[in-house]
Amino acid sequence: MQTKTLLHQWQHLYQVNPPTLNAVYRLLYNAYGPQHWWPAESPFEVMVGAILTQNTAWTNVEKAIDNLVARDRLDAARIIATRRDHLANWLRPSGYFNVKAERLKLFCRWYLDAGGFESLSRMDTTQLRQQLLSLSGVGAETADDMLLFAFERPVFVIDAYTRRLFARLRLFDGDESYESLRSAIESVLGPDVELYNEYHALIVHHAKEVCRVRPRCSSCVLRACCPVGTD
Repeated sequence: MQTKTLLHQWQHLYQVNPPTLNAVYRLLYNAYGPQHWWPAESPFEVMVGAILTQNTAWTNVEKAIDNLVARDRLDAARIIATRRDHLANWLRPSGYFNVKAERLKLFCRWYLDAGGFESLSRMDTTQLRQQLLSLSGVGAETADDMLLFAFERPVFVIDAYTRRLFARLRLFDGDESYESLRSAIESVLGPDVELYNEYHALIVHHAKEVCRVRPRCSSCVLRACCPVGTD
């Protein structure tokens, strides 16, 4: 059978079972409660965290950010002025610290050249996303983390946890492109920053605790609607 387009698949699911996506959200929310994401003191800290969290656990990012805070360096101008070897050493807990030190410096130069947070906030979402994606080391997931959690734009973040969970629920195949998947989800949920924020955080929590690579299906709140659930 010829595979339908991703959007048509979502539309079909939505017509047959209107609460599908919302039901998953409600089950996760009722099970875990509000997640209060993203854990940061400022939008700039969110952006730094989005860069540092690539290929590492958030607990390691927190250690790196704590190093910057302890040295009063969690500031774009001060990061630029810091010796690269010193910055890399402070970022060591986040892994790939030499690469991340370079990327963070480049990001901070762009950030200040663009006028900082207030100036960037005046850009429309499409323009700001394009600007972010033009930066070295900033891919779609990193850019969308910044857009959603720092700039509060209605952009749904797609990560490995999202793909794993929704693929197991048979909402899509799991190998679709990032952009097509993001667009499909947004078209069904509608633009809602608060919903996107909470939904993403709940997916991360659930995937870490239950829907792992080797899932703990017996304790899964989604088991009744998951076709691949096991005992």
